[in-house]
Amino acid sequence: MKVSLAYGQGQIEVELPEGTTVVRPRPQPGLPDERAALLTALDAPIGCEPLREWLSPGAKICIIFPDITRAMPNIRVLTWLLEYLHGHGVKDEQIVLLNSTGTHRPNTAEELEVMLGAVITQRYRVQNHFCEHYDEMDQFGTTRTGAPALINRLAARADVRILTGFIEPHFFAGFSGGPKALMPGVAGLKTIISNHGAANIGSPKATFGINEGNPIWDEMMEICLRVGRSFLLNVSLNEEKHITGWFAGDLVEAHRQGREFVRGSAMSPVDAPYDVVVTTNSGYPLDMNLYQGVKGMSAAAVIIKEGGTIILAAECREGLPAGSPCDNLLRSAQTPAELLAKISSPGFEWPEQWQPHIQTLIQARARILLHSAMSDELVRAALLEPCPDIAATVRAEVERIGPNARVAVLPWGPLTIPYIAA
Repeated sequence: MKVSLAYGQGQIEVELPEGTTVVRPRPQPGLPDERAALLTALDAPIGCEPLREWLSPGAKICIIFPDITRAMPNIRVLTWLLEYLHGHGVKDEQIVLLNSTGTHRPNTAEELEVMLGAVITQRYRVQNHFCEHYDEMDQFGTTRTGAPALINRLAARADVRILTGFIEPHFFAGFSGGPKALMPGVAGLKTIISNHGAANIGSPKATFGINEGNPIWDEMMEICLRVGRSFLLNVSLNEEKHITGWFAGDLVEAHRQGREFVRGSAMSPVDAPYDVVVTTNSGYPLDMNLYQGVKGMSAAAVIIKEGGTIILAAECREGLPAGSPCDNLLRSAQTPAELLAKISSPGFEWPEQWQPHIQTLIQARARILLHSAMSDELVRAALLEPCPDIAATVRAEVERIGPNARVAVLPWGPLTIPYIAA
């Protein structure tokens, strides 16, 4: 059977054994009129007064938007949002658009123009967040481990904060969207390292589909609420990146409704674990680099047998990227087991350590092979095995295991999260 896998800005077709379980998102139709639905959501939000009532003459407004690694339809969302604000008397100079880069690299002027459109980048102040520019941040207490809880001052001191983003299952925060725009989106590196530390990442509740009781999520929300009220504007998306729902209003309540809506299409039960799981990182932009690749690995890990094989198809056009903290940490050990022991040692801290930590936790249970544009040397430096031919690798595994081998494929990776039905 032929299956198309999301890969880069296109797809690759792979021949897999007959009987392979294909796990896809359940189809959700796009809204017939996305703009009209947005205007309705802004004027009749969930759990708070309409956005127009948040506005006052001269108010400083900070709109936080996702960076280039997220498949957010920024141009549509921000164009309509800005039109709404201007329709209620807001002037250009009152607005700043803040790119929630978290610990990622800043986006170039060319990338921002692609993400937002030339009209927006030329008309408004658009600012990247830099997680190590501590002199541009305000502190809101400390994290649970005692690190300063630092938030970009443009967001912290705004009279009106609007958090945009989209909701999908997230491999250690439960679901994306919501407070993630602020924390880690525009937080300080020290704050993020604390929140994403080994103890939190290792919690059994730090996984897909769990929010309340998840130590990472709970602290994200706690810090956001310390900053003050924020107006949430989140969307849900289907495979074609059409908007299927708007979730606007109170940060806590609007996100709760959004994630329950997404849960219905994105969480998919299976009857038992699999020997081989082929997965993706849902294509561009999420598979731009290997740093994000653990999301696809984690989706597969939920249903892999102990000792099974995970094959990740992710283009990784930017590599890890090279020289990043994640790259340096992966290169600091010879084996996944050695690196896991290092990360798990008391007091160990490293920027972006969550990626190698989750990767090596999965590797303690299963092999991980990578089909990508990276050289074999770079793949091995990342403590993974190269996989030049997905179909041939799957065939070899099935032949080795025998006729009862179970194979599954997640063509859209973490856009669909399988789970073992009780």
